[in-house]
Amino acid sequence: MKPFDQFPESEKKRIKFVLTDIDDTLTIDGRLPSVALAAMERLLAVGIAVIPITGRPAGWCDHIARMWPIDAVVGENGAFYFRYDDKQKRMIRRYWKSAPQRADDREKLDALQKTILAQVPGCRVSADQAYREADLAIDFCEDVAPLSMSSIDKIVDLFHQAGAQAKVSSIHVNGWFGEYDKLSMSRVLLNEVFDITLDAEKNRILYVGDSPNDEPMFQYFPYSVGVKNVLTFVDQLRYLPAYVASCKGGKGFEEIAETILSLPS
Repeated sequence: MKPFDQFPESEKKRIKFVLTDIDDTLTIDGRLPSVALAAMERLLAVGIAVIPITGRPAGWCDHIARMWPIDAVVGENGAFYFRYDDKQKRMIRRYWKSAPQRADDREKLDALQKTILAQVPGCRVSADQAYREADLAIDFCEDVAPLSMSSIDKIVDLFHQAGAQAKVSSIHVNGWFGEYDKLSMSRVLLNEVFDITLDAEKNRILYVGDSPNDEPMFQYFPYSVGVKNVLTFVDQLRYLPAYVASCKGGKGFEEIAETILSLPS
């Protein structure tokens, strides 16, 4: 990983999209600092689209799409994208799976939830689970005392044994049934909303993240960046971001935005 202040000057003007994780990438200790919101506003003001790509739930993403200075949001690790149409005053919701398929998955996830809680002491269903439509989030350090890595691995293993996918964020293990992730739904969003073929245009996109569930994005995008706290997960990542910021969380995102915006006069 190179320091992000070494990002090539010649490439800054190519960036037209900033895709970013939320938890511990835009936030600091669970709070969204004003500098992160201001950075998003500054990017939008110069025509750079900002799209959060998060494991957070549909209920949160509805609010984020309506209220934040962004163009769209991908939620629940790729289960959907939401985009608020300001002109028509309506929310556009695009899901990977149909409503009946999501209902079937929910029954299986509810059963799996009981198994995980019984077999992994100290974990808890995420406080935001009530607002989720497609996945199960198991909290290992957000609102519970931090669990050991062996306990986190056990949660992941139980998801896998049930035939589900599982991704570890900085706070949760998210599990779901379906062959999608952050990258696959980002591909759909960029094609359907922005008429972008990702494989042809990925050099116009910057991805910012901090943890193992960002790994598909770190692997795919040549211009991927970790905020400084990504260093916590280096031993767990097969694919590292190409660059790393000098600051953590939302301060790191501000640093990244400022670097992109600092074109030579």
